[in-house]
Amino acid sequence: MAMVTALDVAAYILKKAGSMTAMKLQKLVYYSQAWSLVWDEKPLFKNRIEAWANGPVVRTLYDAHKGMFEVTRKALKVGDPEALSEKQRETVDAVLEFYGDKSSQWLSDLTHSERPWIEARKGLAPGERGSREITLSSMAEYYESLS
Repeated sequence: MAMVTALDVAAYILKKAGSMTAMKLQKLVYYSQAWSLVWDEKPLFKNRIEAWANGPVVRTLYDAHKGMFEVTRKALKVGDPEALSEKQRETVDAVLEFYGDKSSQWLSDLTHSERPWIEARKGLAPGERGSREITLSSMAEYYESLS
């Protein structure tokens, strides 16, 4: 199974769920990676996830939607939704089924209550800028404990 990029995953999410806020898109991409680690026992994409003040962010995706509050498939000019395999689509679909109807703020609050983000932010004040990585191992360990 080929590894796709976070941009491919974001493009698939937008194609499937329609336009949404940039913050919500970032959180759905994050949870797609987290649950892929648990269910498929491998990362969905290789892009680094950083622990920003507003929660987990994939910088390459942020660079693609920078300045947009709402992101549409048309506005996100990168990423190939067709790049995902059947198995990868199933994983993202399951994430959308569970988290897709939640608000950006709800998803952000949820990530702030979970160990991977909290650990990566250790020593930073709330709201302080930071770009420490949320490691795949911390995500796998934490979300595995929830399943």
